[in-house]
Amino acid sequence: MSKNIIVTGGAQGIGKIVTQHLLKEGFNVSVFEIDAEAISEFREEETSEKLAIFLCDISLENEVTEAIKRSVATFGRIDGLVNNAAIANNKSITELSVEEWNRVIAVNLTGPFLCAKHAAPHLKATSGSIINLCSTRAFQSEPNTEAYSTSKGGVFALTHALAMSLGPEIRVNCISPGWIDVSGIRKKSEANPYHITEADKNQHPVGRVGNGADIARMVLFLLNPENSFITGQNFVVDGGMTKKMIYI
Repeated sequence: MSKNIIVTGGAQGIGKIVTQHLLKEGFNVSVFEIDAEAISEFREEETSEKLAIFLCDISLENEVTEAIKRSVATFGRIDGLVNNAAIANNKSITELSVEEWNRVIAVNLTGPFLCAKHAAPHLKATSGSIINLCSTRAFQSEPNTEAYSTSKGGVFALTHALAMSLGPEIRVNCISPGWIDVSGIRKKSEANPYHITEADKNQHPVGRVGNGADIARMVLFLLNPENSFITGQNFVVDGGMTKKMIYI
């Protein structure tokens, strides 16, 4: 029986690229997605029988439990969970409402907690793996990113806490992307490909901006049971930017 990997927010952006790479490697993939428009477009684009898409708001426990139940009913098991879904609401702290703050925390932090909580019994049965999408914003910031940065700092802490609680059966790690350009990997109404300049490339020590495949390959690495000595870790995939001294 093929392994089943859950990818939250898997119909757009990084999640979509991760989903496509998993399918190419022969995995069954259960996408948990809240955007009905994105779901419709992705279903037209990707017709693999190994793909199942479930409408789900990961911040709501009843929807998470139902989506996990349906995923298991479809594929018989759960072998991995990629907590990718996230939103941002970047505005001045004096303008950011508590409702807006709470929504970012609910999706970006409570969502991964709920998915891990309810997937854990299934993952224990398969010695599975959880991969949380953190961010370099957990460790450094630009102005007006309080909600997003705080949520990702929480994801970093949640990762090592889960690794201690769920081991040894389940490994838990996180990936912190830097600039990953998925501006064109959106539903049609929002896709707006960014023109990457030479200056954009040259500011990175590796000489280029990242893309979704860079994250997908790290996901595949961490899912591989041969890498079973790795848990509780954060993997920064940012082209070296967080190690670069910048003086202006």
